[in-house]
Amino acid sequence: SFKLRAMAYFPVAVALCALLTLALGSVPIVINTWPFTNATAKAWSVLASGGSRLDAIEQGCHVCEIERCDGSVGYGGSPNEDGETTLDAMIMDGPTHDVGSVGCLKRVKAAISVARSVMEHTTQTLLVGDDATRFATEMGFQQESLQTDQSRAQWEEWKSKQCQPNFWKDVVPNPKTTCGPYYLPDNSPSWKRDPSNSLVEGNHDTIGMIAIDKDGNVAGGTSTNGLTFKIPGRVGDSPIAGAGAYVDNEVGGAAATGDGDTMMRFLPTYSFFFSIKYV
Repeated sequence: SFKLRAMAYFPVAVALCALLTLALGSVPIVINTWPFTNATAKAWSVLASGGSRLDAIEQGCHVCEIERCDGSVGYGGSPNEDGETTLDAMIMDGPTHDVGSVGCLKRVKAAISVARSVMEHTTQTLLVGDDATRFATEMGFQQESLQTDQSRAQWEEWKSKQCQPNFWKDVVPNPKTTCGPYYLPDNSPSWKRDPSNSLVEGNHDTIGMIAIDKDGNVAGGTSTNGLTFKIPGRVGDSPIAGAGAYVDNEVGGAAATGDGDTMMRFLPTYSFFFSIKYV
């Protein structure tokens, strides 16, 4: 069931939040969802030199955007069905609960920095697609291709294999055997929907980072290039507060990774906070 799949990723958030709560007696601290040590080291160096928690999150996550951590963060990874890489990112401040996010950001590498600009220079929370790119350009960010020779070759290989796997269902032609474009059928398709999803090891992930400064204030952030071969326009859990990450000074910080489309339905990082504060 969807609930069971969501719970499969819940312990990531729980473990991270619990670690940070216990660590409040020994700050500053930085932790992320995977052993992206260069990103953690950068964020730690910012805090250790007296920098802010938001600077630590931004600069730490940006290291992964440049290093293309695990192929799941930054440019040149996870091409969508059209072969284009797009980025999702979020930054959140624990004392104020301010959030800035971008989804399906195109042609701008520094997604976490654009997200921070949304938080600090607008009263909005989430900007998406080409409009997010236009905003980024207005904020002084450079536009450039996010495609690499590697991501193009990855996309071309996928096309040669009849676009398998993909994320379509109940359309024609049969998405399990051929590429699109896909359309609504006149009648119910003759095949049954496969109850399994198309997530496999290596085709999704993110960096989720939590930082606590010397005063015990918490911040969190995420950055990802999302699902490989996703439907163009898809936005995952990473830029959604309460799904990809959540921070609250009274509790701590949590970040999670996994099946983003399921996580958006159950908000695992916020659910943990709710259980601590109110249950």
